[in-house]
Amino acid sequence: MTPATIRLTVNGQTHDVTAAPDTPLLHALRNDLGLNGPKYGCGLGECGACTVLIDGRAARSCVIPIEGCVGRTVTTLEGLGSREAPDPVQQAFIAEQAAQCGYCLNGMIMTTKALLAIKPDPSLDEIKQALRYNLCRCGAHIEILRAAMRAAGHALEALD
Repeated sequence: MTPATIRLTVNGQTHDVTAAPDTPLLHALRNDLGLNGPKYGCGLGECGACTVLIDGRAARSCVIPIEGCVGRTVTTLEGLGSREAPDPVQQAFIAEQAAQCGYCLNGMIMTTKALLAIKPDPSLDEIKQALRYNLCRCGAHIEILRAAMRAAGHALEALD
């Protein structure tokens, strides 16, 4: 496809990106906007490393063309909080040390954020269900579940 100028709203700011309309959103975020929270994992929308929020819902940015994001609000990990003032979900993941290599962390945090936006008090089973398609190869699953439970305000003893 012929490159075009496409206007995207990412993390509350408007950006004009020149790219083919079918360019994956992930490529524009990382290559054009320098946002490295979303990771390239499988390129097929199956691992979750590239997860962003589009209009508040978790979405796999590696399989979404940028033309599909025009007029919508995209939020990346960088748009949640800062090093000085992390989002409560980010803070929960920090508190639980829910990362080993950290590659899956973006998807885990963004999916948890989306879940809590629609279900502020999810059960452990609902958290497991929401995170089921986010892959972690390091085996930090218990810490990730503890972080999601902490973000939801639940007692963590249930996971001990």
